[in-house]
Amino acid sequence: MRTGDADERAMEIGRYIAGSGATVRATAAVFGVSKSTVWKDQSKLRRQAPALWREVQRVLQKNKAERHLRGGEATRRKFLHQSPAHPPDPAARSCTAPAQPV
Repeated sequence: MRTGDADERAMEIGRYIAGSGATVRATAAVFGVSKSTVWKDQSKLRRQAPALWREVQRVLQKNKAERHLRGGEATRRKFLHQSPAHPPDPAARSCTAPAQPV
């Protein structure tokens, strides 16, 4: 890939993230590149377009701060789809040590 193409892709990715608020993973999927490429392109953007880079960093920091909320929501959705006929056994223990008498 020519340097000009990579520089233009960095600008396109930066505009996309700033405009949509997308995560790095979602952006990588849209542009057909890896998450590593998205991050590398952002380092190029810092020297190419500092104002756009700052806006992208604001979005990425917001996404990072909300990451634990999205993960919790995914877990909640996963367990909502479990069959009510087989709810988790509250007496089941996750470790292999014998149960202590009460």
